[in-house]
Amino acid sequence: MANDLTVHIVDDEETQRRSLTFLLISAGFAVRAHDSTSAFLDQLPVSGRACIVKVMETSRRDEFQLLERLCLLDADIPTIFVARDGDVATAVEAMKAGAADFIKMPFEGEVLITAIKRAATRKAPCLATAANNEEMACRLRRLTGREHQVLAAVLNGLQNKTIAFNLGISSRTVEVYRANVMAKMEARNLAELLRMILTSRQIGTPVPSKTTVPAMRLQLL
Repeated sequence: MANDLTVHIVDDEETQRRSLTFLLISAGFAVRAHDSTSAFLDQLPVSGRACIVKVMETSRRDEFQLLERLCLLDADIPTIFVARDGDVATAVEAMKAGAADFIKMPFEGEVLITAIKRAATRKAPCLATAANNEEMACRLRRLTGREHQVLAAVLNGLQNKTIAFNLGISSRTVEVYRANVMAKMEARNLAELLRMILTSRQIGTPVPSKTTVPAMRLQLL
């Protein structure tokens, strides 16, 4: 499959780096592998369309500094973070930092391939149309008050049992509310939901005030 996109894999683990390289070459992408963030940054600027797949450890949150460096260098390259042991809080932090997507291992190869294709065709928030803006506002208005509270908790990186404790409901009920939020927002996964909300804020679609959850605690139980 012809593809003018070059995928830059950044991973300090050789076995995983080789595995991802083989997967993406087999899918028709041009691939360049780097054993560290600094090794990749040394190659900037890159020519043509590009995407980064950054494999990270959840204990090393400083890896999000890659996005800051790209911004400082005015290098607009969509970056997908792949976590060996990711959680909701890490996904939220990655998306808020500007990641194009966040994927937790293990995953099916097609999940990463789809994420790369989506990231490569993304539009900057400032280019979002008024129609898209209104559609996002419409989806948010579909949510009930409780669903807005659960959404706010998810955006804070909280797990279901923590949300349940803070709202005085069962974990099973939280799961139902989360499923309702995903359906009404038409989001296929958490990363897509986060991308929707963060983009809507950047283009001026207010997240209704009902998303505020009093005394919501940020620790993970």
